[in-house]
Amino acid sequence: MSTKAEHATKLHENGCNCAQAVACSFCQEFGIDEKEMFRIAEGFGLGMGVMEMCGALSGMTMIIGLASSQGNPDEGSKTKGDTYKKLRTYIQKFKDKNGSCICRELKGVETGKVLCSCPQCITDAVALTEEYLKENK
Repeated sequence: MSTKAEHATKLHENGCNCAQAVACSFCQEFGIDEKEMFRIAEGFGLGMGVMEMCGALSGMTMIIGLASSQGNPDEGSKTKGDTYKKLRTYIQKFKDKNGSCICRELKGVETGKVLCSCPQCITDAVALTEEYLKENK
């Protein structure tokens, strides 16, 4: 397990939601205050509060967006298509490993069969984020 995955796991154990745990683990690389990221990511846990898109993947999405965006709201359309394409690739990698990207499916709410625990979703999302950052320097 990477240092970032260990940090994310510790954050989750301390009460952070899955999105916060993943996103806050990458703050240092982007010069973002961890408390600010904690606040930004709060609404993305528990599948945006309604068990839809996995919170860990939402955290990964935030970081890939930070890395991919050209960062100018006046020219927002320049990078978003490429960012979406990259996200589809990494979300698919998560789905291939875990069987879904939907929180309620991962937790087995309707089937009773857990596909992936929150700690494992966090670890997998951190690993995919690290892979993305390494490949897209």
